[in-house]
Amino acid sequence: MTALKPAAPKSTADARRPNAHYVARGRLAAAVTHLCVIIDVLLSIFPFYWLIVMSTSTTGEIFGYPPKLTVGSSFAENVRSVVSSVDLLQALVNTIIVSTASAALVMFFDSLAAFAFAKFDFPGKKPLFILLIATMLVPGSLSLVPSFILMSELGWVGTLQALIVPGAANAFGIFLLRQMAAGSIPDELVESARIDGAGFFTTYWRVGVPLLRGGLAFLGIFTFITAWNDYVWPLIVLVDPERQTLQTALQNLNSLYLTDYGMVMAGALISVVPLIGVFIIGSRHFIANIAAGAIKG
Repeated sequence: MTALKPAAPKSTADARRPNAHYVARGRLAAAVTHLCVIIDVLLSIFPFYWLIVMSTSTTGEIFGYPPKLTVGSSFAENVRSVVSSVDLLQALVNTIIVSTASAALVMFFDSLAAFAFAKFDFPGKKPLFILLIATMLVPGSLSLVPSFILMSELGWVGTLQALIVPGAANAFGIFLLRQMAAGSIPDELVESARIDGAGFFTTYWRVGVPLLRGGLAFLGIFTFITAWNDYVWPLIVLVDPERQTLQTALQNLNSLYLTDYGMVMAGALISVVPLIGVFIIGSRHFIANIAAGAIKG
């Protein structure tokens, strides 16, 4: 009777060689993931593409059947109609001033308050922070009438500072940056700055701001886009046609009886293009600082 021989042990290379079944499953999962990402990207881009199609078409082409999915040839005519109907350049300048000033003030005051809440102790710190968070629960529409009365008492009705100053700080930005400062700014750095004789503002500027660049970039982009797209408050407080922002000026393109939708879409496209540029520029700094923080962590 022949004795059974033990199986020869597998070599190290054979042991490390992945199973073909698991390789196939991994490739299938990667393919499905990429397909889902591609579909999501196409669904996200389609509204912008559709805006371009409508802004380059006439009203008849927009409402035609079947829907037209190719870029038209009426963009120049629609833009001329927009320029002749509203003071587009002045509205664009006003909007840039309001959005830039609002973003700069929010980044400064919110980061200043967030750094104080995160790294310093002072009387009433917790009650003040709770009160600050509670203001986020109040609908913004409730403050329209009191804000208008205050602007009227200050003599700011019809001026751009009525759009800038009330939004110079907000609870959302303070809460966001406070959470980031609590986790990303080591207490040792703050204590070292104190030992070196640095005051609060010097510590904030040299220690806090460099470590909060990612959050500041996000907050700046968010505030800029919010101020750019704001419609209700400028419509209420701006009574001078020369002080209109882009959104209130474009609202004048809508007629009571007949609306040229090609012209309206061209105006909407003009208002969207600067936002895309700001997002691309700002998001590069945001992503770079987030990546740097991840590497350091």
